[in-house]
Amino acid sequence: MKTIIKYLKKYWFFALLSPLMMLGEVFVDLSQPTLMSNIVDDGIIKGDIGMIWSIGLRMVILVAIGGICGMAASYFSSVAAQSFSCDLRNALFDKVMHLSIEQSDDFTTGSLVTRLTNDVTMVQDIVSMALRMFIRAPMNFIGGIVMALSLNVNFAVVLVVAMPIEMVLVAIMLVMAAPLFSKVQSRLDKVNSVVQEDVNGARVVKAYVREEHEIERFEKANKDLFDISIKVQKLMALIGPIMSLIMNFSVIAIIIVGNLQVQAGNIEVGKIMAAITYITQILMSLMMVSMMFQSLSRAKASLDRIEAVLASDPVIVSGDVKASEHSGKNGAVSFKNVSFRYPGTKGNPVLHDINLDIKPGEFVAVLGATGSGKTSLVNLIPRFYDATEGTVTVDGVDVKEYDLVDLREKMSYVLQKSELYGGTVSENIRWGKPEATDEEVQDAARIAQADEFIQGFTDGYNSQIGEQGASLSGGQKQRVSIARAIVRRPEIIIFDDSTSALDFGTEARLRSAIRKELKGTTVIMIAQRIASVMTADRIAVIDNGTIAACGSHDELMKTSEAYRDIYYSQIRDKQEDAEIAGLAEAAVAEGGAL
Repeated sequence: MKTIIKYLKKYWFFALLSPLMMLGEVFVDLSQPTLMSNIVDDGIIKGDIGMIWSIGLRMVILVAIGGICGMAASYFSSVAAQSFSCDLRNALFDKVMHLSIEQSDDFTTGSLVTRLTNDVTMVQDIVSMALRMFIRAPMNFIGGIVMALSLNVNFAVVLVVAMPIEMVLVAIMLVMAAPLFSKVQSRLDKVNSVVQEDVNGARVVKAYVREEHEIERFEKANKDLFDISIKVQKLMALIGPIMSLIMNFSVIAIIIVGNLQVQAGNIEVGKIMAAITYITQILMSLMMVSMMFQSLSRAKASLDRIEAVLASDPVIVSGDVKASEHSGKNGAVSFKNVSFRYPGTKGNPVLHDINLDIKPGEFVAVLGATGSGKTSLVNLIPRFYDATEGTVTVDGVDVKEYDLVDLREKMSYVLQKSELYGGTVSENIRWGKPEATDEEVQDAARIAQADEFIQGFTDGYNSQIGEQGASLSGGQKQRVSIARAIVRRPEIIIFDDSTSALDFGTEARLRSAIRKELKGTTVIMIAQRIASVMTADRIAVIDNGTIAACGSHDELMKTSEAYRDIYYSQIRDKQEDAEIAGLAEAAVAEGGAL
């Protein structure tokens, strides 16, 4: 409730006008049955045509006023609810963007999408309904009782019997339905997750001819959602018929009681007609209340899910040290006695006893078997995760003390998977530096060995590349991602196996261009291929979660058995070694020293 008040109070004016307008509509609704009874008793039965016209004109005017009030109430409630949901969705998305990676993983992408869309819509609907129906239903209920009893107190007998029965039935239905709404939303999460996975991984699905399997997986998730939704709707469907039965029996009871009162001369026929209308209004108000509580129960489940995200404080908390306060050692990175395990996991840590000093401007490669902890190691530098033990420093300052924005602006990170966005090639490169000039964009692409193929596009740098770079090859996507990192001209640039789709020649030219054009930039490169890193200043070999050896290629060939094993497993004979060396020499001749 606090969340609703927090985001709705900004629109208090519209939130206040809506129930005020609704009061006008309710007043008209309650006055109509009495006026109708007057037409019957004082006009029709007595044959007074003038009275019929007079009261009829008043009823028409009141109906027009009520209609205007109703439309105004709907308009004001819609403005307030839509504005509320817009702000809530913005706040929710802002929170999602600032969550730590481990928190995003916990919520899952499909669930976050559902919370930002379906859950917010549910809460929006209940806000809109509350501003109108939470006034209309109680006022009709209370006003109807007052007006019915003012006609004849004997009608209270009908109300005393009918209302408790209806209230008990509504309460039972709601208690049974409330727990099911949370299940509906969780099943919807699953459907969204399956859709997102299969749309993003469409190529893999087709490559492995798994369309039927994924269709079955979606059908199962969809069937689970269908089953729980039907279960809820069956329960809710019982309310309408039961309420109708109670209401119709109540009408019959009013007619019987009214007939006895007419025979006793205590009431007129027109007032019985008015009493029937009031009883109908009273019981319909109760039915309306039951429907509101149904919607409220579902909205409560959605609101709880929204608040779970809003209440999640980022695990990675920003420090208060600004990068501008430390101008020395630009690009120096140090790991001191670092150990790391992923949150919520047990067993041996992913990394342990890591000690590594990287000097400013140094080209350091990280090599190791799959799953050895290479990506985990570099993830600690921009604080995607925090070290479990030990200290990671940048320019002599613990990364935990840095302002997160300042820390991450000191570096660029090229991921294993190239993440591109719908738009032009130029827009994707400018992600690294939004204010970059066309010359800076082209220069970054040239260093990344992307300029040639970009110029080959019909519209060059203004060519649309499609969502997630769907129109580009793997190597082209990697080079655009590298250009995006380079355009920032960062102090530190991290390549997380981001040249795996490049041929040896292109990769050698890329390394040569980086060495030549980004002098003074600290380069940390993770690679699977030893040919990609053998020209680095130093190579850190990770084995079983720790640095087993660190040195140049020549040093490691002499001192590290683990490195030699990797080398000979990849380069099987001297001819292949010579071919790689020839490619490297060709790159030197074209672009400068490695």
